[in-house]
Amino acid sequence: MLQKINLDHILFLDIETVPEQPSFNELDDDKKELWDHKSKYQRKEEYTAEEFYDRAGIWAEFGKIVCISVGYFNINEATRKFRVTTFHGDELKLLIDFKNLLESHFSAQKYMLCGHNAKEFDFPFIARRMLINRIDLPNKLNMFGKKPWEIPHIDTMELWKFGDFKHYTSLKLMANVLGIPSPKGDIDGSMVRDIYYNENDLNRIIKYCELDVVTTAQVFLRLRNENLLEADEIKSV
Repeated sequence: MLQKINLDHILFLDIETVPEQPSFNELDDDKKELWDHKSKYQRKEEYTAEEFYDRAGIWAEFGKIVCISVGYFNINEATRKFRVTTFHGDELKLLIDFKNLLESHFSAQKYMLCGHNAKEFDFPFIARRMLINRIDLPNKLNMFGKKPWEIPHIDTMELWKFGDFKHYTSLKLMANVLGIPSPKGDIDGSMVRDIYYNENDLNRIIKYCELDVVTTAQVFLRLRNENLLEADEIKSV
């Protein structure tokens, strides 16, 4: 039962990613060939490998993380607050800072990580980029040898599937059908690459990422049939 999980034992998160290089031509020859092979199934005959490179950010082998936003509840008898913060900038540093957060504040067995479609994207992407950057995996992301019920991950999209493995529902759609006010963001995921490389506006991406963390927490509350967060309960730190 979701209601049995203490809200302040959950770290909500979302990541934003971009291609590792601004353009296909900046890859070395080996990486170009590997990208051509990796992307062939998805692009079919509609795009060349170069034309398809704008989407490279969705693969950890060809992309990088530009920010990780996290949110957590602080609950006592009188108040309920939801605090949001973001690790951003150099990928190596933000990954180390995120790992330090997990190991210093969320390492105990009671703590869980939660994201939307995070089991398919965010969690493995972070783990792969940590290994690529030669960072030892924190326990919360190291799945080796663990039984399914020992994995401390919650995925709001998986909760919505109810066992229907072919069903995909975006965070925006879930928020809409569950009566959650849509965050007033001015971008979507398809725009992140251009905003990062062409507009150099990381702050805009961070704001978008933090809004998704808040929305994920709101979806989780609604799945527990609880009251949504009010604006004055949310604080960016």
